[in-house]
Amino acid sequence: MAKKPFNGVIKLDIRDSKADWEPFLPPKAPDGAPNVLIVLYDDTGQAAWQPYGGAINMPTLQKLADNGLTYTQWHTTALCSPTRSCFLTGRNHHLNGMSCITEGANGFPGWSGRVPEDCMTVGQMLQDSGYSTFWLGKDHNVPEQDICAGGPKSEWPLQKGFDRYYGFLGGETNNWYPDLTEDNKFIDQPYGPEDGYHLSKDLVDQAMQMIRDQKASNPSKPWFMWLCPGANHAPHHAPKEYADRYKGKFDEGYDAYRKWVVPRMIEKGLLPADTKLEDFNPMREDQANPGDYVRPWEELNEQERKLFSRMAEVYAGFSEYTDEQVGRLIDYLEKSHQLENTIILYCSDNGASGEGGPNGSVNENKFFNNYPDELSENMKYLDVLGGPETYNHYPTGWAAAFSAPYKMFKRYSEYAGGTACPMVISWPKGIKAKGEVRNQYHHAVDLVPTILECIGIEMPDTYRGVKQHALSGVSMKYSFEADGPTKKKRQYYAMLGTRGIWEDGWKAAAIHAPLTGKGHFDHDDWELYHVDVDRSESIDLADKHPEKLQALVKAWFEEAEANNVLPLDDRSAAEILGVERPGAEPPRERYVYYPDTSPVPEGVAVNVRGRSYKIIADVEITDKAEGVIFAHGSRFGGHSLFIKDGKLHYVYNFLGIKPEQKFVSGKLKPGKQTLGVEFIREGEGPNGESTGKTTLYVGEEVATQGPMKTQLGKFTLSGDGLCIGRDSGDAVSEDYVTPGTFKGGTIFGVGVTVEKEQYLNLEKLAAAAMAVD
Repeated sequence: MAKKPFNGVIKLDIRDSKADWEPFLPPKAPDGAPNVLIVLYDDTGQAAWQPYGGAINMPTLQKLADNGLTYTQWHTTALCSPTRSCFLTGRNHHLNGMSCITEGANGFPGWSGRVPEDCMTVGQMLQDSGYSTFWLGKDHNVPEQDICAGGPKSEWPLQKGFDRYYGFLGGETNNWYPDLTEDNKFIDQPYGPEDGYHLSKDLVDQAMQMIRDQKASNPSKPWFMWLCPGANHAPHHAPKEYADRYKGKFDEGYDAYRKWVVPRMIEKGLLPADTKLEDFNPMREDQANPGDYVRPWEELNEQERKLFSRMAEVYAGFSEYTDEQVGRLIDYLEKSHQLENTIILYCSDNGASGEGGPNGSVNENKFFNNYPDELSENMKYLDVLGGPETYNHYPTGWAAAFSAPYKMFKRYSEYAGGTACPMVISWPKGIKAKGEVRNQYHHAVDLVPTILECIGIEMPDTYRGVKQHALSGVSMKYSFEADGPTKKKRQYYAMLGTRGIWEDGWKAAAIHAPLTGKGHFDHDDWELYHVDVDRSESIDLADKHPEKLQALVKAWFEEAEANNVLPLDDRSAAEILGVERPGAEPPRERYVYYPDTSPVPEGVAVNVRGRSYKIIADVEITDKAEGVIFAHGSRFGGHSLFIKDGKLHYVYNFLGIKPEQKFVSGKLKPGKQTLGVEFIREGEGPNGESTGKTTLYVGEEVATQGPMKTQLGKFTLSGDGLCIGRDSGDAVSEDYVTPGTFKGGTIFGVGVTVEKEQYLNLEKLAAAAMAVD
């Protein structure tokens, strides 16, 4: 916002001078400006939720839909970080440097993983227009190497125009034991699941507190809130009673679900009457990614059907539980007389997730580590699925079903299964229509222009001296009045080698599966769909209208040039994530950590994967010493050095598979001690895990030794960082309860030495790496 000139008078004596306060007053929002609440779920297709005809009860969303508008052709980028960047800036994701998730950044303008200065955020726009700005929940627009206490914070929410932040910065988190950030610092969760904690509940509690605090001092000031729960991203965590509400509702399987839900969507007026359903596996074998295959329900055995059905029940319970928490916020707004003038946008960031693979998992960390799931082992967790004991994700079949009637799911931008998402807008004061459907075609880049028009402000031409890139989207406000033609003219799509373009009701799609490494994009087959009448993209008209197809292909390349889309990248996840990215601290062979620090996130902590390593702790202990010396990871994978019953313990928890690998000393003597463990890597197991010998030391004496294996992949994708003197979040070992704070002595420091050479079969990590989104 431009600074106003000083129009007062300055003389030697203040008595002869005239004050002018205008240049120094903080900005004020337009009179009557509405509050704005965006509720952004993860990984949810239209066919999942009740207002669209789905089986998942969403009482809050249904209430908003009944009092507002339901959009049938609202689209995203098909992946998380890119879509969220569109919400953040109103520009296309490549202009934001978000071609992919932040973990897949590369040294190209459209791939940098950092929002450039010429793309100011909606937070900055509204801060400068007199709004309070709040962000809660998931971020995933911060580069992995910046998610640490000492790294750059330029991409953190408070530096992007938000007054307050409470949530998790990475792509996912454990909803029972989340890794939390408040404003600019890491914090521990306020209480544990044994006392009723769940992230969805905590986020809404914090959201209401932020608004209450603001209204206590500045009741006339409007607010903008972006609420991004962990739902419905894996791990699918839900209180058991919510999952139990769906017992038996998915027993007929995912194909039966699709055939049940699409007629309901048609009946509600959300799809054309003749909408067709395509095969679950629509791509030719030479085009498809085998990891995205859907297994036919009739070919599953009885145990698989039982497990897969429960996985869908847990997902449904997760979604409904979170919706009820959002309902508490809506109730508060209503009781405090704020709801009438609050614009609420309730939506998801991409289609349902197929990252569980054809078989799903009860511990997705096995998938991240290329370690096979075993059905009989998984069945042991059937009764606790969705609880703290599991880190679960359903199979591809449910992703395809919940994204019906569209083909494929998240990550696929050429098909609507990855991009067509639910969107309900409610604004009692500003939208007269109640319970109506809108068919105008829109995209995530259109939200910022919509919000600005509703408030009555414009984005400045320059911000902090930088000329701003024009907004990519168009306002949707016209659609509040009536259904009819869309004012949007064109929208390109590009994600992980997939691509397409929509223009004036037609869609061109280049058929190319993500993460296959096939390349040869110039050989892609292009298909043509008239999506105004063929929403499910089932009738390819390329042969009938070759001129239309060529015009759209040409338009795609025009958009690619204007939006920094190239180069395209369909390489394996291991290749994409294996790109060397410059960080503030280069990897080293010796790390030293001290107590009383925040958890060190795995992206910047010492990396022991595929290496020999030593952990050495300098301590002084009494005969009552007890607790954690060093811990990294969680019950789903990690290692910990701790004292219990007067003995030194080292546990390497390999992917949560029982029994834990344990090494225990004899009784320790009081006094200054050097306690440590050494793993010597000797080879590789069948799934890429390192095998070797572990030795536990007390001083220079060998306390015990034996064989051990270590994980190929990370302990956790997001959270449960490295700790000294305690264990944050979920305990690594069953032998203690978090935080397991060290008592009865002093930890002077812990050194970790890693062998310079690292032995990792990167291709064996490929199937798992992209599941972080």
